[in-house]
Amino acid sequence: MGFYLKPKFFEVIKGYTKNQLTKDILAGVIVAIIALPLSIALALASGVDPVCGVYTAIFAGFIAALLGGSTVQIAGPTAAFATVVAGIVATKGMSGLIVATLMAGIILILMGVLKLGSLIKYVPKTITVGFTAGIAVTIFLGQIKDFLGITYIDGAKPIEAIEKVEANIHNISTFNWQSLAIGAICLAILIIYPKFEKRVPPSLIVVIVGALLVNLVPIFNDGTYTISELYTIPQGFPKFTLGDINIDLDTIVSLIPNAFTIAILAGIESLLSCVVADGMVNTKHNPNSELVAQGLGNMASVAFGGIPATGAIARTAANIKNGGRTPISGMVHSVVLLLVVLFLIPYASLIPMPTIAAILFIVAYNMSEWRSFLKIVKTKVFTDILVMVLTFVLTVVFDLVVAICIGLALHFAIVLIKRLGKKA
Repeated sequence: MGFYLKPKFFEVIKGYTKNQLTKDILAGVIVAIIALPLSIALALASGVDPVCGVYTAIFAGFIAALLGGSTVQIAGPTAAFATVVAGIVATKGMSGLIVATLMAGIILILMGVLKLGSLIKYVPKTITVGFTAGIAVTIFLGQIKDFLGITYIDGAKPIEAIEKVEANIHNISTFNWQSLAIGAICLAILIIYPKFEKRVPPSLIVVIVGALLVNLVPIFNDGTYTISELYTIPQGFPKFTLGDINIDLDTIVSLIPNAFTIAILAGIESLLSCVVADGMVNTKHNPNSELVAQGLGNMASVAFGGIPATGAIARTAANIKNGGRTPISGMVHSVVLLLVVLFLIPYASLIPMPTIAAILFIVAYNMSEWRSFLKIVKTKVFTDILVMVLTFVLTVVFDLVVAICIGLALHFAIVLIKRLGKKA
């Protein structure tokens, strides 16, 4: 492996101290506590079993820390992938998701080997803000069902955001007030609690409160589903899944656009997280090494039942704020989550679905970038606004693959026309 791909772990470990080890372990444990409910929630938003999100944080998180180009990056499932994963699983199944992610991993590795890490910065902000806001809206719309306790009486399983809105309206008569009450209480805690206490993650508080209310207070139990009533959460070491793949060439070809979308998203979000982290701890990440690590991490994730992963900005920031300064903290975070899967995962099955919906509402709000969206509308030229709004609408109405392809095509077409106009 060339010098330009040297992981940060091997640079910082030379002068590693016992004092820093203590700080890294503490930060890793705290980040794991934050990551557990988020990983479960993001897996459910992606249309897969809840434990898949935890598997992702374990395997992708460990490899991204060990081999990555950042000293403090925390990798795992993120909201950016939810709509892409849900679409692939709904149409191609888990085998299709595994193949698409394996191809994405290869693409990411090649991008790193070919030193393309610096090219990510040329993806225009109008497109990243557009599809990020679109994903946020899609996640929000997808959680209304569980937040309100709606049941699809006709057995419908809508995939697209608009289909989910229509299904919710059609089945609104099945609304359950207990679910709404649980969801509203949890949402209020998530909004208000951080204003007074920042040491204990609010997502941990709400899963405990929600579980206690549903399982111990009879009035809230009627009609409020918990994870265990809808999903089976296995306990023990994750199963190696690559041997179960049975897929043909036509399916592989059809998954190429999804693979590129996963790779581009993983690259953009991971490197953006690295840039944010650099600003917080005054370091400089290695973008090419980070791309290779994210590629390997994604491949390991789906090999053991996980989903696509990327650098998680919020969890990376939490790692830094709690004293994490080396990749050891990211590795500790993954090991702690593995211990949870081995010994404590049955307790996660007690979490109510409205609580998961409330957590995802906050995730959607935090990732929406509505301030950046409004700033672009107020300050940019019409063509930039057009690209952003079109990308946003296409993400919500269709999917991320269509949105990114058309958004990039329109952006570069506008750039080309402007340059030709200047030469004329």
